[in-house]
Amino acid sequence: MRTGTGRLRVGGGERGRGARVRTVAYVASGAVLLAGCASMPDSGDLRGVESTPRQDTQVRVFAMPPSEDATPTQIVQGFLEALTSDDPDYKTARQYLTREAAKTWRPELSTTVLSDGPGAQADSTDQQDTGSLSYTLTGTKVATVDAQQSYAAASGPYDELVHLTKDAKSEQWRIDTVPQGVVMGKSDFQRNYMSVNKYYFASDSAGSAPMTVADPVYVRSHVDPTTQMVRSLVEGPTTWLDPAVRTAFPAGAALRKGAGPLTPDDRGRLTVPLNDKAAEVDTGRCEEMAAQLLFTLRTLSPAVEEVELRAGGGQLCSLARNGVELVATRGALDSPDYLYFVDDKHRLVRITAGSSDTEPAPVPGALGEGEKTLRSVAVARDERTAAGVSFDGGSLFVASLVSGSSLGEPVLSSTGKTEEDRLTTPSWDAQGGLWVADGNPADPRLYLLEEGASEPVQVRTPGLDGRVRAVRVAADGVRIALVVEKDGRSSLVIGRIDRNGGTGEQPVVTVLDPRSATPVLEQVTAMSWAGDSRLVVVGREEGGVEQMKYVEVDGSTPDVPPPAALTGVKAVTASEDEQAPLMAYSVDGIVRLPSGAQWQKVAEGTAPVYPG
Repeated sequence: MRTGTGRLRVGGGERGRGARVRTVAYVASGAVLLAGCASMPDSGDLRGVESTPRQDTQVRVFAMPPSEDATPTQIVQGFLEALTSDDPDYKTARQYLTREAAKTWRPELSTTVLSDGPGAQADSTDQQDTGSLSYTLTGTKVATVDAQQSYAAASGPYDELVHLTKDAKSEQWRIDTVPQGVVMGKSDFQRNYMSVNKYYFASDSAGSAPMTVADPVYVRSHVDPTTQMVRSLVEGPTTWLDPAVRTAFPAGAALRKGAGPLTPDDRGRLTVPLNDKAAEVDTGRCEEMAAQLLFTLRTLSPAVEEVELRAGGGQLCSLARNGVELVATRGALDSPDYLYFVDDKHRLVRITAGSSDTEPAPVPGALGEGEKTLRSVAVARDERTAAGVSFDGGSLFVASLVSGSSLGEPVLSSTGKTEEDRLTTPSWDAQGGLWVADGNPADPRLYLLEEGASEPVQVRTPGLDGRVRAVRVAADGVRIALVVEKDGRSSLVIGRIDRNGGTGEQPVVTVLDPRSATPVLEQVTAMSWAGDSRLVVVGREEGGVEQMKYVEVDGSTPDVPPPAALTGVKAVTASEDEQAPLMAYSVDGIVRLPSGAQWQKVAEGTAPVYPG
């Protein structure tokens, strides 16, 4: 059997569909070792390098180096397979390259994800005798991950050239021209990479407990992800988020040269050695740095109970997990007291969050007394104030949730001709600002009312093409989710809130750099934040049926099961506290989805919301 290339897998799983495999299993200390060699053609076109089927997360894949008599086809095949291995520095992949190409190739620059593994075709097989041969790699792009490890959906064809040359002395083929970065199929990407949030602080938050903001990145899941995430965190936020956040790590700070792998000791303490740029920080700033690390590693490395930062030959500070909330806060740390919705009398009512209650009670104050019939509501994050849109969608009211509070005049009105062309469901940010959109086709606008009571400020939306049909602000107050409608299509976009600029009493607020979070959905009918960087969305693909799914703010799909199917969903709400059950308004009324259970009816009503 010719053994030009192959992959060695430790842990279990299947081989890729593109090659036959002979396996020998060894059992020692509870581990299973699978070894294989690929049977490949000696000549002819390389018709495709199919993507490996989805693997168990514990599978380890190691590439095999080229054999001495490997054909050009086997060299290309082996190189592409080596890109999907768990080799930390792609050392085996570089063995398929010439010495000069190995020096200049930079795999860390990008990862291109294709719908299936890259296909490859020899451009002219009759040139093989000349010692020079080219292959064209092809496929359909679905995503890219850049040098900052930031994910972005992509589309269109992938078309890149690989050139091989035959060494006159050794008579071995090697690749001398190769695209920068790596390329692989979607299923190999899902096996090789994982999404993890790193955390920074909102630029306008300060004081004893600044608000953290999640910045999702993708790291290689079997190549020391803890060290990868620490390095990525210290290097700074991704380009999209950078203008809205700050980091406690000083400029030029980095992991000390040669540091890693980083692992906690038997007491759960993780020691992070930094270069001398961090040596002069004071204790307060050092503890903020440690808080960023603890938030970042909380799900990736749950064994980490304490972080110790070192620089300049000594300890800077240490911070335990149980003390992190004294240094900084996350939106998900604030558990809601109640779930709110509009009952069949069009009043604002509530039930205790997370309870089995099915008997709602009217909220204290004017909005619970039925003085004004309501269509939709929003409750401030401190649960002391609420806003309600009138039943006809034309007026927005704000009232305190205390007995005896009055309703007063509307704080905003719409002149849209129909109920559907008036005010959306409002949303509160972490600073007490109230956001709402006017869907009037003649004059669509997005508004912010500071503290829910000030003069409405029209929010600028450059780059937003269409009218806003739904608004949800993240708990961090930095990001905003909007459903935007244009030409019969409704899509979910994530924008970055900018509060800089403006003179005098009139602030200037802008939503910048909107990007799609649901590129495959043609219609989005409902959405809600469901975590630091996750949303739950109801929508459908073109020609498809309605579905409820989770999406990440970068447009990727999280590796978690979707919610149980539910018919006729008209509204959905989730809390950033992932322990709170998902709630929805469907044809069955108000329903909830407890963890590990099916949907359960709660009460008759509409427009369910958690605070926010």
